[in-house]
Amino acid sequence: MDIGYVSNVVYPFVKGGAEKRIHEIGTRLAADGHDVTVYGRHFWDGPPETTHEGLTLRAVAPGTELYTDDRRSITEALDFSARLVAPFGERLRAADHDLLVVSVFPYFPVFSAKLAGAVGDTPVVTTWHEVWRSYWDEYLGPLAFGGKIVERAAARVPQHPVAVSGVTADRLAQIGPDRESITVIPNGIDVGRIERATLPADADGYDVLFAGRLIADKNVSLLLEAFDAVAEEHDATLGIVGDGPERDRLRRQAEGLTNAGRVDMLGFLDEYEHVLGHMAAARVFASPSTREGFGITFAEAMAADCTVVAADHPDSAADEVIGDAGFVVEPTVERLRETLDAVLGGRAPPRDPVERARQYDWDNVASAAAERYARVVRQG
Repeated sequence: MDIGYVSNVVYPFVKGGAEKRIHEIGTRLAADGHDVTVYGRHFWDGPPETTHEGLTLRAVAPGTELYTDDRRSITEALDFSARLVAPFGERLRAADHDLLVVSVFPYFPVFSAKLAGAVGDTPVVTTWHEVWRSYWDEYLGPLAFGGKIVERAAARVPQHPVAVSGVTADRLAQIGPDRESITVIPNGIDVGRIERATLPADADGYDVLFAGRLIADKNVSLLLEAFDAVAEEHDATLGIVGDGPERDRLRRQAEGLTNAGRVDMLGFLDEYEHVLGHMAAARVFASPSTREGFGITFAEAMAADCTVVAADHPDSAADEVIGDAGFVVEPTVERLRETLDAVLGGRAPPRDPVERARQYDWDNVASAAAERYARVVRQG
């Protein structure tokens, strides 16, 4: 197959979950003999068209700032989408690609890819990582109505949709395609790499670990309170890895805890290996996040043989990812306290976390994606 991926940012030059998924799947497909091109912004050094780990990278726009006031830039998304149409049209008129795979968020490239694909009747596969719906109210405030309209319009463009979880698929079906038409292909992890990870020699390990963006939905404040209630009894420590708009508030909260000396705010760690090393050293990975389109850190922590404690919430795929290999509880201080107390006291989940995590290995995910792409090509 000849596959064209669309992502305004390209891994590893910009690091994030959606672009890493394209890289991991794309490099495996290229190794299997498929032709894979990634259309994105020019964030890499060198010419606008180059090769990297078997992938052809083609810049259709210069690199630029992606965020405005800690939110993804609408102007950037519109600019990238507008620049896509001409390069796609030229390539598709030459019948280069059998299909296009568009990463959804942002949404505007979906329209550009469909418009350009119409030239050669090229099918478009979309990858939905989240469906926001009412979350737009929190994210954009008075402008939320516009976000909802664009999201719904993108969902209704003729496409072959892929969702990273059943929760995301269900939410997508509420605003666009039939649920039966949506294929669930989860995000992935490199299980072998995680199993080999070790803590840096100059770093301290923690009994309980959180890793993620410090935003309100992650509910780190609940974790701090719950941990404070059990820390002394279990002689436990807590490490908070990540950065975000809640950082200063959470730091002040941590400093005011009874067991403040047992909590470290580690900030953002530049090296992914260091995050994995902390997971490998921890006994418990706790993240009471109530909004997770998939929850890659849950899978990573299970592969590192952590006992995972997550939140049970309709907007989170935690229970889908973790199953019975961890504990998914009501996101309250009391339930988190009870669960941390039990796990630090020796309670183990019914199923081995590492065994559960192996189903999310990138090799399995790439195979599922290749099968889906092949079906789309056969269907035309």
